[in-house]
Amino acid sequence: MEQSRSHGKSHWYHETQARNQAADVLPLVPEAAHVANRFLLDLALPDSVTSPCQPWLDVSLHISEHLFPDAVTPTRLNTFSAYERLSTALTVAQVFGVQRLCNHYAARLAPLPGPDSSRESNHRLAQITQYARQLAGSPSVICERARQQLDAVGLTTPDIVLITQIVGFIGYQARVIAAGQALKGLPVRWLPGMPMQDDAPAALFAFETGRWQPGLDSVEIRYASVEQMDALAHCASQTALETLAPLLVWDESLLVRLSELLRTLPVDDDAAPLAALVSARINGSVSCFQQNAVQDTLKEAALEGDRALLIWGQEKPLYHAIIQATQLLTRAPDRFSAAQFTPLTGQGFSAEHAFSLLAWSGLCGWLNRLKIGLGEVSQDA
Repeated sequence: MEQSRSHGKSHWYHETQARNQAADVLPLVPEAAHVANRFLLDLALPDSVTSPCQPWLDVSLHISEHLFPDAVTPTRLNTFSAYERLSTALTVAQVFGVQRLCNHYAARLAPLPGPDSSRESNHRLAQITQYARQLAGSPSVICERARQQLDAVGLTTPDIVLITQIVGFIGYQARVIAAGQALKGLPVRWLPGMPMQDDAPAALFAFETGRWQPGLDSVEIRYASVEQMDALAHCASQTALETLAPLLVWDESLLVRLSELLRTLPVDDDAAPLAALVSARINGSVSCFQQNAVQDTLKEAALEGDRALLIWGQEKPLYHAIIQATQLLTRAPDRFSAAQFTPLTGQGFSAEHAFSLLAWSGLCGWLNRLKIGLGEVSQDA
């Protein structure tokens, strides 16, 4: 069957292949494209929450605008078009099922012309979509072969870094919005049949001394631009970006903003490592799990499963609430509601503190996917 270019989508479910249409079809919520804030997507939160959170919310907005500008001019090294950026964002939003995100990215994607109908273009878009869907919903299955498949359809190293950043950012955005909706007590609306993310196999974490190795070519210092060198210096003191920075600096502006986000998102010293551990365990980020500064008994409990982890935290109700909230937010943000948010405030967290902690959990998921998508932990160290 002959395939053709389509300039519209009839709803926010994104089809990889274009199809014939007699006329342009608007998305179900076309106004979702026109929001004042492209990060929170006009989710109105109390001033008592947004005021102290404004520094990291502003950085998040800048990242959104950087990743998804209104116009993109592809180059030899950066071949990702505006259509591919937004179709990737929509694919990931669909995996996480947060309707506000799906509506927004579908509405922005709808008027853009798709790629040509050649077999090469369709194969490229299919591989991009497959990688984005797997890294979003089943990150632990991503391996070197996934990167090779992207390379085979013409994606450059900066392209692969970009698509991985997009997947991570949309996951972070989905969790911030889900947490904000829960803070407001909005009803959860998730689609029947939407699967919950499975935990990564415990066997992945058997190599306790393995070191994370990049799976792509980093920027060579001798060829780095002044801007790239400045970006590397900007994040030199951040452990979370230490090994990633030489790869992420292919987009030095985005690296600087990610570094700023890590600096401006304040989280309680006790709660942050616990939330990060839960995220790394579920997503299968061995490197993030190993580097987490928590006691060994907690790591052992996390590997044994939910029951062991909750037993570990049963003597401290706050830990219990953190574990339950971050587990559901990591596995299924579309199902996260006030039922998981309220226990945090019930244990003494302010609404702003709880919101920031859940945002941190989403940021940990972003870092997990960067480590998984862009490299692997060696098993012979």
